[in-house]
Amino acid sequence: MRLRCLTPLLLLSAWSLPSIAQERPEPAPAELSEATGDERVDPDETGTPAVPLDEIRRYVAVYNAVKQAYVEPVEDADLMQSAIRGLLLDLDPHSVYLDKADAEDFDDNARGAYEGVGVELQRLPDGTLQVIAPIDDTPAARAGLRAGDRIVAIDGEALQADESDSSAPLRGAAGTQVRMTIEREGRDTPLEVTITRETIRITSVRSRMLEPGYGYVRVAAFQADTASDFATQVDALKSQAGGQLRGLVIDVRSNPGGLLTSAVQIADELLEDGEIVATRGRLAISDASFSATAGDRLGGAPVVVLVDAGSASAAEVLAGALRDNDRARVVGSRTFGKGSVQTVLPLDNGDSVKLTTARYYTPSGRSIQAQGIVPDVVLKAENGEGAPVRPTFSEASLPGHLQGDDEALAGKNAGEVLDGTRYIDAALAELKRAAATAAAPSR
Repeated sequence: MRLRCLTPLLLLSAWSLPSIAQERPEPAPAELSEATGDERVDPDETGTPAVPLDEIRRYVAVYNAVKQAYVEPVEDADLMQSAIRGLLLDLDPHSVYLDKADAEDFDDNARGAYEGVGVELQRLPDGTLQVIAPIDDTPAARAGLRAGDRIVAIDGEALQADESDSSAPLRGAAGTQVRMTIEREGRDTPLEVTITRETIRITSVRSRMLEPGYGYVRVAAFQADTASDFATQVDALKSQAGGQLRGLVIDVRSNPGGLLTSAVQIADELLEDGEIVATRGRLAISDASFSATAGDRLGGAPVVVLVDAGSASAAEVLAGALRDNDRARVVGSRTFGKGSVQTVLPLDNGDSVKLTTARYYTPSGRSIQAQGIVPDVVLKAENGEGAPVRPTFSEASLPGHLQGDDEALAGKNAGEVLDGTRYIDAALAELKRAAATAAAPSR
């Protein structure tokens, strides 16, 4: 199979959605060279690094051994598929091979409509699925799934280590049921949860007035229409407030991310100038910088961004951009810490490779990979009895994650999942303090 095009689709979520496509010429196939010394496959004119022939021979030897001696016959296509998946398996948790059906599912997710239960997942090396976040108003959310839950079996079958798309086991026709066995922090025994699949049409933005003059916008995911929906709903809140808001809470708790462009556009709606985010990788095409254009839709009214351990990737981009430009206060718990960008490379057979190609950096020049964003005001989660929750949920807890520049230890400094309205009340209190400070006359 050849790469049909090198298409940098910037994906910023815990499970990654496709975004922008830029066509480039198809690279020419590499040719073998019998050079003296270290024999290698020559790089093609795109600069692809050479591959040692000794490593190719080693692979062929193992391949032939399996074909000739394995206890049962194995099809060539199955062996090659396993080999291709194996190339990506140990790189990091977000690089994966997607067959055609899985690649089409990613497109469906980007459009915000698919059939399933409505949950963002990360497959772990043992084959189990960790819940990054249930999506608002979906069967998964209504069934009580939480960020940090681990799905260990589906329909009574224990999940095994394989490299298929994380969400595939829970997809299915609307109206059908799926039974999940879930391990949850703090419980001695697994939960058994049965959910009826639906057609998931994600409403990524909701809004309401918290108090006269103080608006609230919930951003559940970053999709193609999220930025325009955000602008529309902010304008509606302004109208309700008589033309100008006194302040705005933006809630991105348990928001797993999505399209980078949507996060950038929302930040641009609230910034007069300044950098929003930068991406840097090994290839020049991975390097990009996004800056704000003039025009603040809120006219300088204070902003608070509410985050938690389920706020990942594009959600972290938004929080980091507004905080680093002194445009917003961040309230909640340390965020997930996914500071990497994935590129989707379509293949000529309809499959795709999702490959980590860059890290992203907040305007202060800081990478939050495996660290997350520490809020200005830290809120603590409590269990039903009022006892504090022991946090363990972060990018740093994923096996094989990319190392951060100044990485927090997994399970020690991880954030907490903040469910419930009381955290909105805390964000509103912080917003009122900011509004009072802004309104106070200077001396």
